[in-house]
Parts: sequence; structure tokens; C-alpha cells
Amino acid sequence: MSGLLEVSGLARHYPVKRGVVLQKQVGTVRAVDGVSFDLARGETLALVGESGCGKSTTARLVMRLIEPSAGTIRFDGQDVTNVGGGALRTLRRRIQIVFQDPYASLNPRLTVGEAIAEPMAVHGIGDAASRRAKVEELLRLVGLAPFHAARYPHEFSGGQRQRIGIARALSVEPELVVCDEPVSALDVSIQAQVVNLMKDLQARLGLSYLFIAHDLAVVKHMADRVAVMYLGQIMEISDKRTLFADPRHPYTRALLAAIPHPDPSRRGRVTPLGGDVPSPMAVPPGCRFHTRCPFAQERCRQEIPALREIAPGHRTACHFAETLPDPGLDYSGGLTEAAARRLALYDAARRKSAA
Repeated sequence: MSGLLEVSGLARHYPVKRGVVLQKQVGTVRAVDGVSFDLARGETLALVGESGCGKSTTARLVMRLIEPSAGTIRFDGQDVTNVGGGALRTLRRRIQIVFQDPYASLNPRLTVGEAIAEPMAVHGIGDAASRRAKVEELLRLVGLAPFHAARYPHEFSGGQRQRIGIARALSVEPELVVCDEPVSALDVSIQAQVVNLMKDLQARLGLSYLFIAHDLAVVKHMADRVAVMYLGQIMEISDKRTLFADPRHPYTRALLAAIPHPDPSRRGRVTPLGGDVPSPMAVPPGCRFHTRCPFAQERCRQEIPALREIAPGHRTACHFAETLPDPGLDYSGGLTEAAARRLALYDAARRKSAA
């Protein structure tokens, strides 16, 4: 697979000011701080981590919806970090987004057909007749009917609205789709339908996904590779099979160990994390995770660990990744019964649609 997106040292800092007339900067929120990753054509890279770790900010930086404080973004070999005008408009046609909340992401005053056709009109694609034909084609593609184009968003369920959001994102034929928690607001059975729809569309259209999620069952089903974020930085990144089978960063282990296991005897020896996530205004020196890490040593408190390769395609930001004790936990099977049933439902629905 050829490279499509390359992000290097990406950062977004927000100044914190105090005062009404004479404002004074009293701090800086480091929402994203030195993130680097790449994404190949046709690949799905999942960003996972606790709420507030910078996943959605990273996605919006990639789309240039917000401006980076530092770093570079290369899309299809071109540096797009500072492009503007027509070049930025072209970039936004090639990168589209599916939002988390299907009830808030559609304009209630536009019909479904108008909502899907709007991006095509903005980018000057086709005339009115060709756009109407394209809307009907997209509705069929996402499992809806052409007559749905005349209806309004309030007439649809959450799953149907998310299908409409996907159709809208695909209307300008993007190469990369950013999926910001696209199924977290949906019922479990509807999640299976939408996830399988997205995988089918990826195979049919050659799409690449930057997939943001909390649900590790969804991530395990959707992703090719997984990047684990903590306090604005990537702690570990590898293919999903390696990450679930042999996580090497203590934070990744803690995330996976937090999933209740149906067999308590196989939960392993992972110590639960203590304390809270530090404020992004007061980032700890050294490793950002050392304040909660059970294996932290003096080096961790003083030296920032590099995101280094410990095996082919497997990188981790831990000084002692190779020497951490084996916790004895079967991460690859460490899913809740509900999550396991959900994975089975995904697979059953996929097999049915392929039959």
C-alpha cells in the first residue's frame, strides 16, 4: 500500500489568558504535543485513548479545521500544513469527516437530498440534474432508497441518519474519511450495520479511514493499525494483532486490562491505574505517564521517552518496553461478554451481506 497521509511532530497549543482589559497569558494547554504517524491508502488507523487525550483535536488538525502550532502534514506527498485558498478547498474535498452525533450533524432545515448535494454544490461538482442523480446513487450505496431524498432528518432513526452522514461525506469522492466516534451514539445492533457498511464501502471505493473510538471491540473489528494516545502524545502504535496480543506500553496494558474478562482467572496481574490524568496545562516532566505508571523509575521522571521501534512496525514510547514483566493476561481474548457478542454480530452481519 502506498502512503497517503504523513503527520510529523504535530502540535496544537492553546494559550490560557486571564484578565478582562489587559489580558495576560498564564498558561498553555497542550492539547496535542508532537504526534507523528502515517496512513497508507486503503488502510484504517484507529486512534484510541481516554477522553481528552487529543484524538479529536488530532483529526481536526489533519483536516485543517484548526491550525497546528507546530509540525507538518503531508497528504499524498504534498506538504499541506500551511496551504490556503484553492489548495485548501481541494484538500477538504479529498478529506471528509463523519461526525459522532447523527442527531446534530445534519441540518434539520435541509432535506436529505439537499444535505447530500450541498458539498457537491460548494465544490462546483456537476449541475443540478447530475447532483440529483448522484444523491440517488449514494442513497442506494448506503442502504437507503432514492425517495428518502425528499424527507427531513427528523424522519429517520439514528442509524439511518449516520448512513446519510456517510453518504454526505462520500458525495465529493474523498480519499480519506475521518471517522470521529461514528458508532458510539448508536444501539449495538445498529453499530454492527454501520461498521459493516463502512468496511464494505472501504473495500468498494478504496477509502482510507482515520478512525477515532473508545470501544475496543469496534477497533478490533475495524482497524488495521492502532495508535494509543495519552495526554496529547502517542504512547504506542502497531498493527492491531500485535497490539492486542503483546502490548508493550504500561498504558496500553492498562487500557486493555480495564475491559472486564468473562473468565476472572484469566485477568492476569495488571495493577489498576491510580490517580487522575494530569492537566494538559501542567504536563509532567519526563514521561507523561510516569505519575500513574507502576513501573516508573527515576529516568522516567526526567527523560522524555522517544517513540521508538521495538519490533518491525511496532513503536512504543517507554524506556523499559523490552524489560517489563509479562502480566499474564490474554489481551487478545480480553473482551466483555457483551463486546464478544457484538463482534460475533458484526461478523454474522458481514457474512450475510456477502452471501
